[in-house]
Amino acid sequence: MMKRVLPLILICFLFTKKSNAQFETVKDSVVQLYGIVMTADSLVGIPAVSITVKGQNRGTITNNQGVFSIVVLKGDEIEFTHVSYKPKTIIIPRNLKGNQHSVVQLLVEDTNYLPATVIRPRPSPQQFERDFVKTNVPDDDIEIARRNNDAAKRRALIQSTPMDGTEATAVQFRNIATRASYAGQTPPQSIFNPAAWAEFIKAWKRGDFKRKN
Repeated sequence: MMKRVLPLILICFLFTKKSNAQFETVKDSVVQLYGIVMTADSLVGIPAVSITVKGQNRGTITNNQGVFSIVVLKGDEIEFTHVSYKPKTIIIPRNLKGNQHSVVQLLVEDTNYLPATVIRPRPSPQQFERDFVKTNVPDDDIEIARRNNDAAKRRALIQSTPMDGTEATAVQFRNIATRASYAGQTPPQSIFNPAAWAEFIKAWKRGDFKRKN
């Protein structure tokens, strides 16, 4: 019995030792990368610079002073990009000692040439006045909200929009509660309920009982 137990203990010990070694290897490869991104000519911090790990879907951006901090792995390629500067790529050394690495990254300004825009006047003041008057100005948010809260539009939406799951469940629960409240007795008739008559009159005035084609 003892001869069978010893090999199992040895295998478990070796597996645990191997797992701890792998964990320590992964742990040692994690690097806290931090630093500042500055202009190459005036050494001013550049805000909103994208710092991304190449080949991975993660990164960060610099703050208003150009400072950044991100967790990477040894051997990762880090790319610095900005719309007004030339991109720059650095590689975290694999033989880096420790778990911290600081950089001062300088970016060179890049000039982007946009296509030329030619502004021409209207042929005549009369044509400008005609086009200005007939231009359809889109509604702003206040006007759109006012139109959406119109009473007639809300009534049409109430009649045409079906109930969702929450509303249907609430109606079902109310019906179950009503039946449970009058269990063993005759439920009251709605014809003697003044509130029901008031709702009937309102629905009749709205035209809810008209025949719909």
